[in-house]
Amino acid sequence: MILNETYTLSNEVTIPKLGLGTWFIDDDKAAQAAREAVAAGYRNIDTAQAYGNERGVGEGVRTSGVPRGELFVSTKLAAEVKNYDDAAAAIDGSLATLGLNYVDLMLIHSPQPWADFRGGDYAEGNREAWRALEDAYKAGKLRSIGVSNFERRDLENILRTCTVAPQVNQLLVHVGNTPAELIAYCESKGILVEAYSPIAHGEILKNADVAAIAERYSVTVPQLCIRYTLQLGTVSLPKTANPDHMRDNAKVDFVISGEDMDVLRSLRFQDYGDHSAFPVFSGK
Repeated sequence: MILNETYTLSNEVTIPKLGLGTWFIDDDKAAQAAREAVAAGYRNIDTAQAYGNERGVGEGVRTSGVPRGELFVSTKLAAEVKNYDDAAAAIDGSLATLGLNYVDLMLIHSPQPWADFRGGDYAEGNREAWRALEDAYKAGKLRSIGVSNFERRDLENILRTCTVAPQVNQLLVHVGNTPAELIAYCESKGILVEAYSPIAHGEILKNADVAAIAERYSVTVPQLCIRYTLQLGTVSLPKTANPDHMRDNAKVDFVISGEDMDVLRSLRFQDYGDHSAFPVFSGK
């Protein structure tokens, strides 16, 4: 069963292959969502400073009834934090807000602040933020560290000077948006890719080609899309606060054929409907 399957990061930490994304889940609903996910068998919960729900996620983790050591909790350093002192303070702030002694994975949320996404040069700021993550990692506050939305040049900037290489890069990956070259580059550097928004913010439910493939496997479109990201070798992080959807999203113990994987990989689909307005990826 997928909920029992894990990947092993480059530092030998194990991470569940399927997790719960919590983007757009309000703080006052996040605790119940986390508890429901754990009750459904999930052991991987992903949040971020930008989501504004770390407090609720932490409460849900602490009150889930499952020992802390059996859960994998991720959060992200706000994209605007691009210096060492602010990053170090923000890391401690996340731990305090979550109410946890450590976090299993912390990422730099974006190589640029959201107001300048894919814009200016923040290479030095990213190196400084990374140095703060390294120090927190070495201090035992973080079990693993990584980045999110980093392109190859952003990763190379970190790799040139780091003492601990990124273990994860969390990217927008879904049927219709498969950054194959970047995934392959990450794999070559021992960096595990996590796929956020694997159901394309829900808009892919309207795609007839994807629906036809899902029907052949007698699965739903979300199940097909989640399975697709898993077969790419990524961690899949579908977001939902609905317990029924959580359970359905975990029913992905089928195999997409190589031929159908090629078809899905070749699709181009980036119309996110109501979510198309920037900053769709900011968690706000």
